Amino acid sequence: MLNPENTYEWFIKAFHPKSGLDLNFYKQNQMQRRILSFMNSHKYPTFPDFMKALNEDSVLFDSFFKHLTINVSQFFRDTTQWTTLRETILPKLLQGKTSLKLWSAGCSSGQEPYSLAITLMEYFSHTHFSILATDIDVNVLKQAKDGVYKQNDFASTPPELLQKYFTLTDKGYQIKDSVKRQVSFKQQNLLTDRFESGFDFLACRNVVIYFTEEAKEMLYQKFTQSLNKDGILFTGSTEHLFGMNNLGLKPVSSFFYQKQE
Repeated sequence: MLNPENTYEWFIKAFHPKSGLDLNFYKQNQMQRRILSFMNSHKYPTFPDFMKALNEDSVLFDSFFKHLTINVSQFFRDTTQWTTLRETILPKLLQGKTSLKLWSAGCSSGQEPYSLAITLMEYFSHTHFSILATDIDVNVLKQAKDGVYKQNDFASTPPELLQKYFTLTDKGYQIKDSVKRQVSFKQQNLLTDRFESGFDFLACRNVVIYFTEEAKEMLYQKFTQSLNKDGILFTGSTEHLFGMNNLGLKPVSSFFYQKQE
């Protein structure tokens, strides 16, 4: 006889209070595969066995949480899009302005918000700006605040920027304090928490790939409300916004969308 507790539905209900992560917002097929692959590799045969272990072993819980929310990132990932940002999008945003408020949503271990800060410091040095960087995972936020990175984080980084804004140490490449000061990191659940408003630029890239269509629509509506008029939303290279008219966004370049009202 099937144990009613040994189901995906039971697990996501039990996991929610402990993690704050409501897996109902995520596509079941992909998420269930990710969970089962982790359980199999750690030799937990049933959902109740696995949930018991998660409650008892904080290291296992942290590892599993990272597995679920994994977001591969590197500095200046997708070079063409960063070139477009530097040459087209930021100059457009700065017409008639001397300051910008930016948000990196789902910032992982900090490569994206620090890339934004370096871009502004290097190419728009007279601009005042603030960057909010948020993620649900406290462990990646700790790494972001530490600001130490490995060589493979810089595959897309111009060597002169690596030399100028990082210091090589025995632990890796340490981002300089002058960049660190430009970014404030905060834990946030994009699907349930309230958002700040008044942003001129919002980057959320490769974060929503496992979300249901309903969750995506809700999130993009909240993002749009957080943007100022003419503000820009920057999405990932696998994410196209269909039904943009409903959101009040128009494409201004590939993966860049501007708020109309």
